[in-house]
Amino acid sequence: MSDLMSMINIGKEMERKLKAVGIDTQEKLIETGSKEAFLKLRETYPNVCLVHLYVLEGAISNTEYNELPEEKKKELKRFSDSLNGKGPDKKK
Repeated sequence: MSDLMSMINIGKEMERKLKAVGIDTQEKLIETGSKEAFLKLRETYPNVCLVHLYVLEGAISNTEYNELPEEKKKELKRFSDSLNGKGPDKKK
């Protein structure tokens, strides 16, 4: 089992939050996926935001979160917006 802190983008605070929601290894994070992990985090930490989702996806794909492909960022933003009651026809 691999430590979360050895993953790109994962700092002490993110590691602590992930462990609090039952994701305590790299393997669990990868298996859970960024969207499901984000949903788990939101249940306990309602203030997590889109950047957290980018961080999770970046960790899983071994990419700096700010270097994710534009299409992936758009997909993740649509997912986050859907959770916040925003849709493609809503103003930002």
